[in-house]
Amino acid sequence: MQRYFIELSFKGTNYHGWQIQPNASSVQGEIENSLLTLLQEPVKITGAGRTDTGVHARKYAAHFDTVHALPGNAGDFIYKMNALLPSDISINAVFPVKPDAHARYSAISRTYRYTINRVKDPFFTEYSWYYPVQLDVELLNKAAAEIMQFNDFKSFAKVNSEVKTHYCTIYKAVWEEVQDRLIFEIKANRFLRNMVRSIVGTLTDIGRGKTRIEDLHRIIDGKNRSLAGFSVPAQGLMLEDIEYPDLTPHPKPLFLPQP
Repeated sequence: MQRYFIELSFKGTNYHGWQIQPNASSVQGEIENSLLTLLQEPVKITGAGRTDTGVHARKYAAHFDTVHALPGNAGDFIYKMNALLPSDISINAVFPVKPDAHARYSAISRTYRYTINRVKDPFFTEYSWYYPVQLDVELLNKAAAEIMQFNDFKSFAKVNSEVKTHYCTIYKAVWEEVQDRLIFEIKANRFLRNMVRSIVGTLTDIGRGKTRIEDLHRIIDGKNRSLAGFSVPAQGLMLEDIEYPDLTPHPKPLFLPQP
């Protein structure tokens, strides 16, 4: 058995998230179907984590095992997979990794970006939340800095999430104003389901003066989802990056052995 990592991008608009679900389209399902066609064997692929319906990924990772050599070299494999996949999913790289490398559990950090559009833009509708409300960017950044002081984020997690712990370490949380857009970037060792979207909802309440920064302590220490703000729309959320330790020794796609 050889384990391979693939790096991919996808537009989440037409999918019910990454994970296969009954009677619903998923990114995982599309990739497994394409691998079945290309390799002529059923292949189970494991992703870096679940994404909500409509959420996008600029860089996502997954792994799979096979006893067969991949057809051709890495370029051939990527070309053939992309020819089989729909236009909103793209394979960007493939490389062999160590047998214990895991797309989900080996990751050491993930980075998300959430985009708010303050003017209506028909060409950016599917990648941002149109929210024409005046927000205090300085206040947003002060609140984001406060969140970094905590590590238990149960108040921002989807209710009844099946997790052993709600502890996360946030490495970066910052807002940037780019013309008519506000972009929130957050990097952490792990994220809970719906965590980023509920954090953004809570911070926008602070940015428009509905909630005080001082209330963040009460919200987070309360460990109750009902205390936090609303969950902002999924289309504004993008998984930007996933970092791994030295389990992918070749930064560029390898030329794989001929079958």
